Amino acid sequence: MADDLCFFSKVPMSLISWSITAFDIWVIDDLQDTFSLKSPKKSPLVLRMVVLMFAMVCGVYICSICLKQIGTRTTNEFLNVEEPQRPCPEPNIEPWEIPYVHYPKPKTYSRDECACNPVRYFAILSMQRSGSGWFETLLNNHTNISSNGEIFSVKVRRSNISSIVETLDTIYNLDWLSSASKNECTAAVGLKWMLNQGLLQHHEEIVEYFRTRGVSAIFLFRRNLLRRMISAEILARYKPLINATLLIRDLKQVEETQTKALEYFKSTRHIILYYEDILKNSTKLADVQEFLKVPKREVKSRQVKIHKGPLSNYVDNWDDLQKALNGTQYQSFLLGDYRK
Repeated sequence: MADDLCFFSKVPMSLISWSITAFDIWVIDDLQDTFSLKSPKKSPLVLRMVVLMFAMVCGVYICSICLKQIGTRTTNEFLNVEEPQRPCPEPNIEPWEIPYVHYPKPKTYSRDECACNPVRYFAILSMQRSGSGWFETLLNNHTNISSNGEIFSVKVRRSNISSIVETLDTIYNLDWLSSASKNECTAAVGLKWMLNQGLLQHHEEIVEYFRTRGVSAIFLFRRNLLRRMISAEILARYKPLINATLLIRDLKQVEETQTKALEYFKSTRHIILYYEDILKNSTKLADVQEFLKVPKREVKSRQVKIHKGPLSNYVDNWDDLQKALNGTQYQSFLLGDYRK
């Protein structure tokens, strides 16, 4: 309505003056005809002044409304103007690192003063009972690292490549909220991903995603595959019976799976770690921090190793296992810890 009222402000002043004068004469003549029988004739000058004052008041009121509307619209437009974001300064890194440096813009919050802090993307690629849970607690003990757990243990998230990509985008955009999420100054973000959770099934698309999005892979395996197998069986029952007849076949399958994963992802930036090496050599954790390009810190885990004694203490048919593995390439697995 204010816009309609403001139409009057666009009318030429000469036309307005003529209209007021004509209006005055018409009103005065009409008033004179109306009140000629009821009241004595009044001075035309007084009536003319009354009408003029009325027109002036109406004009001032209309103009005030127009000015108020224009002022409000201008203020809103001014407030809605966003200050252009300044580009982040070029980081002091080697040219080969550029594809692995990111500046995510979360949809759920603002990184504020950390918007120009670079972030690295990573994924821990492992197998069940390989120490990945313990390893991840070490990473999350670092102030600047967020590893969001076994995201793809939920089947619907790995049901197809579209779901996988959508989930990865959410994680690497810092929009995945979990207990491992740090603050807006996170310098490395990732997840733990088991090889049997769609990783090998969709390896071509995932490798392409890692390469185009600059995701680094951290492979974590166990050297002693027999201990890994027994650790998994212990979850089901105490001192389990291991099928000695199928033992060598099962160990070969695990080896083949690991080899296949390394072959599929050899074109990505990656590092290969072994659980036993991290336990015995603390410098391996420093290597991981260097790989992720985060400040080196001492990291600790509250998880405690449960099975510390000889493997023979945890298997009911240990003699059968010895007979099956003695004289084979897996004989060294019968030792407490396998050394390469």
